[in-house]
Amino acid sequence: MSNELVPSKDGALERAAQESIPVSNTGPASLGKQSQGFGVTFATMFKKVNTEQYPEEKVPTAPRFHGRHQLNRYPDGLERCIGCELCAWACPADAIYVEGASNTEDGRFSPGERFGRVYQINYLRCIFCGLCIEACPTRALTMTNEYELADDGREKLIYEKQDLLAPLMPGMVAPPHAMFPGTDDGDYYRGEVTTAHPSQGEQV
Repeated sequence: MSNELVPSKDGALERAAQESIPVSNTGPASLGKQSQGFGVTFATMFKKVNTEQYPEEKVPTAPRFHGRHQLNRYPDGLERCIGCELCAWACPADAIYVEGASNTEDGRFSPGERFGRVYQINYLRCIFCGLCIEACPTRALTMTNEYELADDGREKLIYEKQDLLAPLMPGMVAPPHAMFPGTDDGDYYRGEVTTAHPSQGEQV
């Protein structure tokens, strides 16, 4: 057949003819190919069934499991969250609400200028995708291995800041308090502050 291009009535070029593409008929599948297709099914039929005695026996989760979120602290107890709201912007389910506020010398909750005054995660919306974790510039937000979040009321699945904050570990000082003497926010971000100073307050 000819593939010559000829002018159409409106001036465009059209193909005078198109080549036909032959379709080969392979026929029915061979017995060997059919056996390969059912191989996965047959192999699964003879596997031992793994029964988990949940909730009496809880199986450990994978190391990178996406569970409940946690707001982390620095080694001296100050909060890592700076109230930048990048996690809220990154959330595809609109499950995070953040309100930032300014630190003062008498009321400092994090290094630098700002901290997260209000922090909420709505677990009725959260899809545990982890995009908020990737967006956080200070590693303030991470995901734990905790997965038992069911409750008897919808309002209880909206976690507030106090529900998400990591507990104070031994040696930390509960904020608000001043930064480690002689340091700035850059020293905190670089990991140069490894413990609390006696001048910051009473340690846990």
